Formats: sequence, C-alpha cells, structure tokens
Amino acid sequence: MSIAEEHVSIVVGGQPPYARHLGIRVVSASPEEVVAEMPVTAELINRNGVLHGGALMSLADNTGGTATFLHLAEDEFTTTSESRTYFFRSIGAGETARAVARLIHNGRTMKVWQTSIYRDDGKLAAQVSQTQVILKKGARG
Repeated sequence: MSIAEEHVSIVVGGQPPYARHLGIRVVSASPEEVVAEMPVTAELINRNGVLHGGALMSLADNTGGTATFLHLAEDEFTTTSESRTYFFRSIGAGETARAVARLIHNGRTMKVWQTSIYRDDGKLAAQVSQTQVILKKGARG
C-alpha cells in the first residue's frame, strides 16, 4: 500500500461518531471525489415520511469534510465555513441516499465541494455547495 493509499484508508476508516451514528459509509475516496451512502432509516425521516433535510445536509457535510481531510497536512484541520443546499426530490424511508462530492476549487486554504445527493432510482434529490477552510492546529479564530 502506498503512502497516499494508506492516508485515504485512515481518513475513510476514521469517520467521526456523528457520521457513524447516522450510518454514513464511505464507498470510495480520492482527493478529487468522495462517494458515501446513508440508509434512510425510521430515525432519519421527517413528519412526511421522507429523509429529514438536516440529515441530508449532514451526509453532504460529512462527505465534503472527509474529502478535505484527504488534502490536509498533519498540522492542519478543516471546518465548514459555508454550505448551500438545493432540494429537488425527497428520499423515502428504506432507500439509501448516495452522496458524490467533487472538488470544484482546490485552494491552499480553502476547498469548495459540490455534492450531489441521489436516491435509489438515480434521480438527483439535492445539490450542495460547501466551502471548507483549512486552518493550522493550535490556531485561534
């Protein structure tokens, strides 16, 4: 395993507790694209019986954050500074939400990701644009 492959493996395998709680599973990962899935369980639906918008946004945020971690040096961390979501279609209970985050800006201190969320029939359910800032560990904001 190369150093780059090992880094991807560590980042993908080291998902935070919140992502694990939601059932998010990274399917594939590279510095330019991360694909993740989340089952739409009864705990994640809203009053209309479909995936809650906040859960959908959590999937997108975690996917973009995971993707940014693939670009970080050991003395850096990342946080979301901006996120914008467009909802197009609902995702029903029992389906799987699939997130595909693609890098659209690769700056030194900022990464911008466009994450498409698909439902089981392959139709686009939501589109999320997300900005991740890169900071030095120990830096105070």
